[in-house]
Amino acid sequence: MQYRGLGSSELKVSEISFGTWAIGGAWGNVNDKESLLALEAAIDKGVNFFDTADVYGDGHSEQLLAQATKGREDQIYIATKFCRAGDIHDPATYSEASVRAYCEASLKRLARERIDLYQIHCPPMSILKDGSVFEVLDKLQQEGKIRHYGVSVESVEEGLFCLEQPNVRALQVIYNIFRQKPLELLNEARRRGVGILVRLPLASGLLTGKFTASSTFEADDHRRFNENGEAFNVGETFAGLGFAKGVELADQLRWIEEGRGNMTRASLRWLLDHEAVTCVIPGFRNVRQVEDNLAALDVPSFTAEERERLAAFYNEQVHPFIRGSY
Repeated sequence: MQYRGLGSSELKVSEISFGTWAIGGAWGNVNDKESLLALEAAIDKGVNFFDTADVYGDGHSEQLLAQATKGREDQIYIATKFCRAGDIHDPATYSEASVRAYCEASLKRLARERIDLYQIHCPPMSILKDGSVFEVLDKLQQEGKIRHYGVSVESVEEGLFCLEQPNVRALQVIYNIFRQKPLELLNEARRRGVGILVRLPLASGLLTGKFTASSTFEADDHRRFNENGEAFNVGETFAGLGFAKGVELADQLRWIEEGRGNMTRASLRWLLDHEAVTCVIPGFRNVRQVEDNLAALDVPSFTAEERERLAAFYNEQVHPFIRGSY
């Protein structure tokens, strides 16, 4: 395992880390026993950073992380998020009283005294521009409730605005072969010493290459109920592509797995080749998926010619079909 600095902070995190949305809920059936075994397997392989949120299974993924990291709180870093348990458009959701309550609830579920990275969970631009939530986070940091804070953003515009805030230490962005526009944001974040956590690196599974046009999803899986943005930003599902179009485009990318084992490993390697990326945080539900994701560490990097080919593919074939905030 290799470790990268989280921006200008003192934290060094595993370049492949993991997100825990899938083991909390909204990705179909979950099995806590399998989830805990997978978390243990990841830690055994050197993963020292996990991302979660208070709304993943209504806090369930936070509780699972508490079990998996008990006794290793100083070695395993946890990032969690807040605000989406309330009305994200209501300024009261970001008041000191509300944020403090969200923070204390997460601390209790995580069985920790401090959150390593506390993130605002995709707030609207109006909230970011108001700025008072950053003052609240500064106060929690001064009190030792949180070590650092950051923002999970939907668009490049939001991310660039957050980079202007002096104490933002990390941005979480959707970035993958199907969603390359944020490159300009990544480069500016690196220049400013702000870490980048890449979520949905596999475009909700499209970039694993395992789906066909006839694939279906369970009723409680966001890939079924949010394909067109019915529940939240459409960009959070299939990187903003319609499923059928996503499968079609993924089939055109089969060439990237040559010499790299499979599309999952190749897609993660493409992200890790960017120096501006602190870590990728793919989801998982079992040990096999953890091991397959970690295998990306051992596959060849992309050549300059391959990267140019993928950039052209994105601009010509993918970008026109992406929907949602970007």
